[in-house]
Amino acid sequence: MGFADQRFNVNLSILFTELPLLERPAAAAAAGFTAVELWWPWVDAPTPEQSELDALKKAIEDAGVQLTGLNFYAGQLPGPDRGALSIPGEESEKFRANIDIAADFAQSLGCTALNALYGNRVDGVDPAVQDELALENLTLAARAAHRVGAILLIEALNKPESPLCPIVSAPKAIEIVDKVNAATGLGNAKFLMDLYHLSMNGEDLPSVIEQYAAKTGHVQIADNPGRGAPGTGSLPLEDLLDQLAKTGYEGYVGLEYKPGDKPSAEAFEWLPAAARAAR
Repeated sequence: MGFADQRFNVNLSILFTELPLLERPAAAAAAGFTAVELWWPWVDAPTPEQSELDALKKAIEDAGVQLTGLNFYAGQLPGPDRGALSIPGEESEKFRANIDIAADFAQSLGCTALNALYGNRVDGVDPAVQDELALENLTLAARAAHRVGAILLIEALNKPESPLCPIVSAPKAIEIVDKVNAATGLGNAKFLMDLYHLSMNGEDLPSVIEQYAAKTGHVQIADNPGRGAPGTGSLPLEDLLDQLAKTGYEGYVGLEYKPGDKPSAEAFEWLPAAARAAR
């Protein structure tokens, strides 16, 4: 097996960012990819104008690529205020206002995976209060995802880069997945296994794959150290993805890495051109 046997998509919120948003889908297509994913593109606007949604939809359709993953509103990404759904007040209200808009946009493009990022811990707020709010909002998000035929993804970030995020291990993310599924009875909450974040947490990646592949709805990769392309660090990503495939995982592997000091179009030398089109 190997990289050529995986199904890859490109995260257009971390790659091709040297281009305007509406030019990125075509750039990914020109690099040979047929599938893309996005963080919520409007960091200050959980409820953008319909014209902006329509323009992005047209850019994706015109490029001939499939949108396979989309984040709900999560504040400034990348940045220190990642996540929104567990932050009382304005941020969680923005998240709720975004739920149906994001779900409907995903449905309009046949996207079947929606990622909901937890929020940071907030000074002066009881963590139990935040967790209760989070479960309420994740329940709403899971129901909206179910309405449009999508899964809800729960992701673990990493403690060095996100020290205020409480979801910084695979077991903790799985705990949240289980709580959401118990609350809704829908079973559509899944683990987003980001191998870069988990490696930054010092987790045993083969063990994580062995234990949690069955509950995994999406995988993302970047090498470590540096969050660059495979081969720029020391993670055995090809071996890890082979192990994942042997568990029966057939979903997409999101390329969520930094291109370094070169144009994004030149950051895919590690992946044969023939392997870039999702099969």
